Amino acid sequence: MEFRIADTFTDSLARLPAPDQKAVKTSAFDLQTNPQNPGLQLHRIENSKDRNFWSVRVNRDIRIIVHKTEASMLLAYVDHHDRAYAWAERRRIEAHPKTGAVQIVEAPERRELPLFTPRESAGAPPFAKLSDDELLSIGAPADWLADIRAASEDGFLELAPRLPAEAAEALLQYATTGLLARLAPAPADPYAHPDALRRFRVVENIEELAQALDAPWDKWAVFLHPSQRDLVERNYSGPAHVAGSAGTGKSVVAVHRAVRLARASVQARVLLATFSDPLAAALERKVRLLAGADSGLLSRILVASLPVIAAELFELAYGHRPHVATPDRLARALEKATDAAEGPVNANFLRSEWTHVVDAWQVEDCAAYLAVPRLGRKNRLGSKQRERLWPIFAAARESLETRGFTTWPGVFSTVTRHYAERTEKPFTHVVIDEAQDLGVPELRFVAAVANASENGLFFAGDLGQRIFQRPFSWGALGVDIRGRSSCLKVNYRTSHQIRRAADRLLPKEIRDVDGVAEARGGTVSVFNGAEPRVLVAPDAAAEIDAVAAFLMEALASGVDASEIGVFTRRPEELSRAQATVAAAGREPMELSERGDEAGVRISIGGVHLAKGLEFKAVAAMACDEEILPVQSRIDSVADEVELEGVYETERQPFYVAATRAGSAADQRRGAGLGIPAGFYMIITTPDPLGPTTA
Repeated sequence: MEFRIADTFTDSLARLPAPDQKAVKTSAFDLQTNPQNPGLQLHRIENSKDRNFWSVRVNRDIRIIVHKTEASMLLAYVDHHDRAYAWAERRRIEAHPKTGAVQIVEAPERRELPLFTPRESAGAPPFAKLSDDELLSIGAPADWLADIRAASEDGFLELAPRLPAEAAEALLQYATTGLLARLAPAPADPYAHPDALRRFRVVENIEELAQALDAPWDKWAVFLHPSQRDLVERNYSGPAHVAGSAGTGKSVVAVHRAVRLARASVQARVLLATFSDPLAAALERKVRLLAGADSGLLSRILVASLPVIAAELFELAYGHRPHVATPDRLARALEKATDAAEGPVNANFLRSEWTHVVDAWQVEDCAAYLAVPRLGRKNRLGSKQRERLWPIFAAARESLETRGFTTWPGVFSTVTRHYAERTEKPFTHVVIDEAQDLGVPELRFVAAVANASENGLFFAGDLGQRIFQRPFSWGALGVDIRGRSSCLKVNYRTSHQIRRAADRLLPKEIRDVDGVAEARGGTVSVFNGAEPRVLVAPDAAAEIDAVAAFLMEALASGVDASEIGVFTRRPEELSRAQATVAAAGREPMELSERGDEAGVRISIGGVHLAKGLEFKAVAAMACDEEILPVQSRIDSVADEVELEGVYETERQPFYVAATRAGSAADQRRGAGLGIPAGFYMIITTPDPLGPTTA
């Protein structure tokens, strides 16, 4: 007999208090090991139209709902007695007559008036013209067709959670794009359909069941969307890339793919890397959760930030750690070299040219400087201008090297040269998360340390979240992802309301230098939520009071302190975040310190460290004039066109902050607590630029 678990079971389990969860898990283990155990007290749900629903007694009040046939046992739901029975009485589990995918179908309520009445101002219902055949082709249950066609656009957001996920997503995409996607043909086994796999999983043994039940909030570890599963399991002949807006599960794909590659061979050496230490720590926790107790699997996966792994490989190759110059030391070296220059030189331009051209491309001599591409650099420099500037850069580099210092691009380039010509690489596979922030030296580095064989390089990233790097051609560096690039369109983290607000900050399509397009249109969110709040405070003191009230509201509604994030554009404004958290009666914890602990501490940090992280509630504050955009960036630009680029790219970190709120689709506490699932607040002091006008 096959033993399965449904996502509705993990969702409902997560809503129970901890003591009840523990008792449920014990009963689930007993059910898996001996389904005929009389102590489980199985009773058929007599009032359910599905005769295969049974209840299992956990304790005096808690009941597990199972779906039992001769061939299988499915954990479907768990709740207090009356609610558990009511859930089963209104549902059935069956293979869809058109798609073949097994679904959990809720019976619609029948009323004299339509369940959803479109407002006069809303126009015709968006799905009124879809035929029965069209609706059935996307997995809509037959007894919901009338309600779907009668639903207004706003009403459908309330209807969608009651439909099978594939039908709700297809209809949301139709409402957004006007296109109706048809599902894949039905396989012989209805449980093997890609859309059945997203909600049902076969559990082979006690260890697998424990893994699924010990972390029910992390549904990504158990259930994957078909588009995600395809990217995890697909084999690529060359470098591959997955894109998608914030919340679409790019990191989920990266983690699952790294684990899949490690499982494929005991000889595998997989690097899962990203740009920051906090995000690397978050990815490592996900890898450990997914791998479970398989220590051999964990030994084949290294999770680290790119600077950390580069420094380790540098030490392995040369016997000592690299000595990386601080920004202040570099600035002094450039300033001293400028003193000997012929004629005046703009200091801001010089630092920018060093960072984005000379050091990034590791230019070694004047001839190379004359030939290096300057994509993203708005100043046109003729050969004579470059010849005049080169001695400054050469002198600055010599000054650093004579004192034993290098730069991070120098570290990456040194390790790249070490491994580029070697057939034996440190890793068989490299998976990069937040790949949009790779620069030239980092991209060359990851290409050099991975095997060039099948599945050697995989990148996950969103150009709309690029903060650190200027555009450049990946293809010119030998990393050609054309024809092997995909885009995820289903948003699991952010609500419809937050996604709509945040998307206004960015264009509908972003293209990289090689012409690979990331289309942001057509993305749909799978759940509804509260409207995000945008407030303008008269001064910093009023701002602190307003955000503190917001934090206390979230805490009172049941959100843990560890699930709250307060972000500022720069670390320099963190004192305001610290004062805000203190005013809310809690202790702040900087993102750089963030670990596994939960409870009393609220995370604070600059936006650049929040990339890839998730919270239930988010406040972005200190969005003052001269902070958003950062005045230092304005002061450092070399020309008017570069200034326009600053304003454009300042929207991207703000987009990152606004999209950290979410992870509420699991509804782990339920609507009864009144939690505005996945919400954020933006606070500005007078004269805000961007946030309230975007």
